[in-house]
Parts: sequence; C-alpha cells; structure tokens
Amino acid sequence: MAQQISDAELEIMKIIWGTPETVTWFSDIMDGLAAKGKPCQKNTLIVLLSRLMNKGFLRARKTGRRNEYTALISETEYQTAQTKNFLDKIYEGNAKGLVSNLIMGDLLTGEEYEELKKLLENGRETT
Repeated sequence: MAQQISDAELEIMKIIWGTPETVTWFSDIMDGLAAKGKPCQKNTLIVLLSRLMNKGFLRARKTGRRNEYTALISETEYQTAQTKNFLDKIYEGNAKGLVSNLIMGDLLTGEEYEELKKLLENGRETT
C-alpha cells in the first residue's frame, strides 16, 4: 500500500475503523466528524470518500438512497505501512534508531518503556 492519505481522509478512516459494524453509513461518518469537532460539508465529504475509494481504502455500495462504506484496508495494515514508511524515511530503515530516540528523548512513559522492554525480551511470540 503505497498510497498516502490526507489528514482529513485519515479522520474519516478512523471513524470507519472505529465502527463496530462491518459497514458504515454516510450519515454515521457525518455524525462522527461532528462529534470530533470536525464537521464537514456534505459535498466535501463526498469528495473525500471518493478519493478514499480511488486510493483503494474503501468500497461503497448504494442501498436504496443511502451509501454504505466498507474499509478495504484495516487500521493495523495502515499503521504498519505508515510505520515502515516513517522508519525508511526518517531512520533509513533502522528500527534501533527509532527505539533509541524514543528512549533517550524521554518520549515514553515508564509504563510504555516497561511494555516495550517486555516485547523486546519476548520477541515476536507475544504479538
């Protein structure tokens, strides 16, 4: 997945990923954006949803006069791809550099540090 999405598109995807059902209605997306304090005009949302469909993130299906949207990319898949992209771009693929920066830059809470330490000690078996 090489496609990048804008911050506005990401907000929409977060709403869709956060919906417990497998499909999300247009009105639910509008309500979700408003609840986050990021209201959107109907036409703007239509354009953003269309872009997400063109980028392969969403599928739309018309049910009567309403559209339902289904995520084609999971949140975990997106996070993994974006993390790899960030790691390659900023740290030239060096994960140790990223982890070192998180620790040395005091960017982790004590609890996060201990969790990360356990993950590193146990390796991939815990994930």
